[in-house]
Amino acid sequence: MDIKVLGPGCKKCSQTEEMIRSKARALSLDATVEKVTDAATIMEYGAMSTPAVAIDGKLVHSGGKPSERDVESWLRQKV
Repeated sequence: MDIKVLGPGCKKCSQTEEMIRSKARALSLDATVEKVTDAATIMEYGAMSTPAVAIDGKLVHSGGKPSERDVESWLRQKV
């Protein structure tokens, strides 16, 4: 599973990245989590606001820190 956290590197982006890493570990997922800060790359995903999250190339969230419940739901769908 390839997970990208899209954002400029703000506090909410960092918190989102850590939450996703933590949930992926808790679920014993084979996941690569990458933080993407390049504005052009972020726009390629269609993210209009950040933090945003893309899983396996598909944008699943944009705008604000996602809830832990949402993150767990996205990851469980990929299990």
